[in-house]
This record gives sequence, structure tokens and C-alpha cells, in this order.
Amino acid sequence: MLGFFLDHARTRRAELRCRRLRPLGRPKHWACLGILVASGITACHSPVTDELADPAPSLLSPDHLFQDATAGSGLDFVHFNGRSGELYLAEITCGGGGLVDIDNDGDLDLYLSQGHMLGPDKTIDQASEPPAHPLPLSDRLYRNDLIEDEGAVRVRWVDVTVASGIASRTTAYGCGVAAGDVDNDGNNDLVVLTLAENRLLLGRGDGTFTETANGDTATTGFDDVAARSSVGAALADLDRDGWLDLYVANNLTFVYDAPEPCFDLAGAPDYCGPGAFSPQQDLLWHNRGASAEQVPRFTDVTASAGLHGRPGPALGVVAADFDQDGWLDLYVAQDGQPNLLLRNQTGVGSGQGSLRFTESALLAGAAVNSDGAAEASMGVDAADYDRDGDLDLVLAHLVKESNTLYENDGHGQFADRSRTSGLAAPSLSVTAFGAGFVDLDLDGWLDLVTVNGAVTHLPALVRANDPFPLHQPNQIFLSRGGNQGAPRFEDATERGGPAFAHSAVSRAALFGDLDNDGDLDLVVVNNGGPARVLLNQTDGRHAWLGLRLVGTMANGGIRDLLGARASIEEADGRRQMAVARTDGSYNASRDPRIVFGLGPRSEDGGSARAAYTVTVTWPDGAVERFADVPADRYTTLAQGRGASSSPTGAP
Repeated sequence: MLGFFLDHARTRRAELRCRRLRPLGRPKHWACLGILVASGITACHSPVTDELADPAPSLLSPDHLFQDATAGSGLDFVHFNGRSGELYLAEITCGGGGLVDIDNDGDLDLYLSQGHMLGPDKTIDQASEPPAHPLPLSDRLYRNDLIEDEGAVRVRWVDVTVASGIASRTTAYGCGVAAGDVDNDGNNDLVVLTLAENRLLLGRGDGTFTETANGDTATTGFDDVAARSSVGAALADLDRDGWLDLYVANNLTFVYDAPEPCFDLAGAPDYCGPGAFSPQQDLLWHNRGASAEQVPRFTDVTASAGLHGRPGPALGVVAADFDQDGWLDLYVAQDGQPNLLLRNQTGVGSGQGSLRFTESALLAGAAVNSDGAAEASMGVDAADYDRDGDLDLVLAHLVKESNTLYENDGHGQFADRSRTSGLAAPSLSVTAFGAGFVDLDLDGWLDLVTVNGAVTHLPALVRANDPFPLHQPNQIFLSRGGNQGAPRFEDATERGGPAFAHSAVSRAALFGDLDNDGDLDLVVVNNGGPARVLLNQTDGRHAWLGLRLVGTMANGGIRDLLGARASIEEADGRRQMAVARTDGSYNASRDPRIVFGLGPRSEDGGSARAAYTVTVTWPDGAVERFADVPADRYTTLAQGRGASSSPTGAP
């Protein structure tokens, strides 16, 4: 017994010594069908490996939530991480992308970030695994051409990288992506995050992009160039002036080698963690509006907004109104340091109109877990998981830490419910990166998906001579509802079917309705491996209500109003609430549309109710009600077309 305690003590001391170096951790013409404008008018080169083949129909159970549809869909993307055996931290942290409608046809297209060779004087022939795509490598863009096949709608990806104009502009080592309309022209734009120079790509609405109107980044003021790793970003109208501002979460100073080598507990070389590198300052960019030439103009307001002097290893960020004062706050996930809750003070006091924030995570109960420990936070998401009308948080964490669920009391104060919700125990065995709340089965309760992959070599895989011994399976946690109190989660990964039996070094989880059938699908971006398209198989079983919340532009176009909040009341008096946004998860941008699950259909096959009243709170604080919004379709609600109610938190 004494020997046991001595061995345990020695192991614990070794863990503590390593803590400073702990690892970072349908057809096109159908696109308008089912869109009800708020006025009430109805509008309309490398082969993928054999393991990605669609599962045989005999293997797919009606109870399986997902089908791997990568093979046959046209998606041939394989991420290249540039590793050469040197164990550079950056080679295992990236791999990301975004789901964004680049051509205004009503379906989601796919942007994927690509890596490059890492290391001074390293050449491509020194790579541990050669790139699957031809050189020169660049990020890749796939257009979604929905096709009808035997009465069903299928996703079909077409590589439009060259035609889109992005190939020559995305040659840096790519990590995350943020999507939104920054110049208010009705077309989606992209912020591409890299290890060096972040890029602003302006969409023309026809599937092509330009960096700025004249190709000069100085025109926009966005000159975010530094030797750091930018991973997460949030586009949100933080000062309620009608223009999307940008928060960039920066992780570490990008250097190849740590000051000293790092080892695992057995003494073998391994990846170093964030403590071995200098943390970086996040940046806040204020959007001052577009010029006469329709070029957005950004100013770095990090210091004046009260955010300077807080360097940290940030990884994920979400913009959300946590204290329900009408202003979007920011929550920043940090690796191994207390997380940040940046409360928006822009509408408070004599300085109204100027972006200002105060950090309050510790006082709000959202900086550390219930044990008082800072965790290795990677992915983050915010949603109303318990249907009490406020936004809760989930954090994806390192192995042995568990994922963390913070429950909001309605006033921006949080309590750690990881254990009582059932989330903690089943998440202890893996390292999670991408994470998202999503109602997978459309029962009205938000479930949770995490995509996983280790950051230090896994002993069992090392013993098996695995060339990249970090891969782990992903996980599904289904909510069992809250009829008997707060919702509880159940590990239901097996319900994912063969699509979730795959093990990879997964990083980004991109959530969105790829086939416009009302249930949310998933694109998983894997580091050093192929991206995978997982289609949700729930459609037809439960009813749903889909929303796109938009503003009308001077040119007649529309754009998604990120930060707009919608709610519906069900027959039992319970409400659902969700926010239109593209941020969250990890290295990812998601579908801005809202989908409410309505539960089992009636005996005649219809939804429980034919139509609902939707209440929308717009980013500027205006509140409107839209009556008779139909179920089982997407409806576009435009600001100014509903019945007005009293504004909340107006400036």
C-alpha cells in the first residue's frame, strides 16, 4: 500500500512538473422554395480513401443519427499539417473552415483552411506524409450544388477554388474562419485566420472574392499581421451601429521550437503545451462602415475598449448577450488559463457609442470550474440548453478534465453543471476541440456534439506504431429534456452509427443544414486527414421550424443580422429561444439560420401545429412579432416587416 502511494506521489509530481508545458491541449432552382419573406410572400486531386465510403445500407439502422456522405459527394479535401517529426505545436492545432452561402442561392457552401510545410528550410519531401493536393497548396472552396436523386436531395460539392479567386490569397498556414457581411452589400465575406497574416476576403455574391476593392489591405485598415497563431474569431455588431465588428482570438507567439524540449511521462519526446510559449494579445477591430467605394473600414480599438494588457492563449470565442441587457458580450476560451467574460459597457455612462468592455468571468462564475481550476478550453458554444430564456455555455477540454457546462441564471451569473448534467464523466477520456449545441433529433431539446483528438502521443497508439498517434473518436451527447428538472445528457455516440465509429485527429466541427431538409448536418475537419460530411438522418420523423433573420440593404439585397434573437412558444407554454450567429465551436464558422425542433409529428404526418408566432429581438434592440410562420420550412423574416413591440436596451 505504501508503494502505491509513493508511485502515485511520484506520478503526481511528474504531472506538476509538466504542467507548464502542458499540451494545448437540393437542385439550385429549389433554393427559393419554402422561403417566406416577412411581408408574407413565398419566394422563391487526391482520391478520398476507401474508409470514407458510404456505409452499406444494410449497416445503417433507422436509429442512426448520421450517414457519412463524403464519398460520392465530391468533397476530396485532405488537410496537410506540414509535420516532419520535429513536433511543432502549430502542426496539431489547426484544421478549420466555414459553412457560408457564397453565391446567394440559398444553400451552404464550404470553405476549408489548408496547412503548409512547417519548419525553417524544410522542404515538402521531408514531410512525414506528402500532401494529397497538388502544389502550390492553398485553402479550398467548394460550391454546394444540391441535386435531386430518385426523389431525394443530395449534397454535391464542386471545387471552385481557382474560379473564386482565393487560391493566390490564401497561401499562409490556415487555421480558423469567420463569415459575415462586413460591408453591408448583401454578400457574405470571410476573415481567414492564419499563423501569420490574417486576410479579409470580400464576397461579390457570385461565388468570387476580392481582398478589397483595389487589392490593398491598407484601404480597409485591417492589417492584422504578426507572428502569432490566430485561431478563433467572432463577427458581431458590438456597438449596435449596423456594422459587424471583429474580435480575433490569438493563441501564442508563433515560433517553431520551444525554449526547451518537452517529454511525456515515459521520457519520450512529445509536443509542448502553451506554457512553453508566449501568450498573445487578442484584438478588437471596430467596423466604421463602408467607404463610398463600398470598402469596409476597420480600426484597432483593443486598447480604447479596455482589452489591452490581457495576453493569453485564447482558442475559441462567442459573442452573445449573457446578461440580457441588449448588448452583445464576448466569452473567450483560454488554454490552461482562466477564461474571459467581457461584458459590453458600450451603452453605459457618458461614453456611450464607444466600444468598451470589462472582464468579469471570475465574479460571474465562468472563469474556472467548480473545483476552482482553470482548464484547457478549446471549443466553446453558447445556447439555451435548458430552455429558460438565457444563454448557457459549454467548453471543450483536455483529457481528464471533462467538458464543462456553465448554466446561466438569467443575469449573467453562471454555475458549473458538468457533473449534475451527466456531461462530465463520459468526456473525461478524450480531448475535445470543436463543440456545439444542436438539436440533432428535433425533439426541442439541444444536444451536444464534440469532435476529438489528442495533443500528446497516446501510449496505445505509439505501441501500435501508429504514424500519427493522436486520433480519438468523436462523441454525441443527447439531451433527455427537462421535464423533471434541468436537462441531463446521455452519451449516445453509438447512435451516430458507422459515421461516428471513425477515429481521427478532429479539430473543427462545422454545423449547418447542408441539404435544406430541416435537420442540422456536420462537416468534421480533421488535422492531417480528410474532411468528412456527416448528414443527419432525422428528417421526416419530427417537425421543425426554420428561420433566417435578415435586414434589407439599400441596394435591395438582404444580409443575415447576426446577433438577432428569435423565440417561439409551444402548445404546452414552454418557449424555445435561439440566436442567429456564425461563431463558436473551434476554428469554425456555422450556418446562421435558426432551426427549432418541434417534436413528433401528428398521426396524419403533419407537424404538431401548422404555424407559430415568432418574436424577434433585433441587434439594435427593436422587438417585432411575426404571426403565422409555417412549420416544416425555412422562412425569412426581415426587420421592419413584423408587428413592432417595445424595444429593449435601446441606446
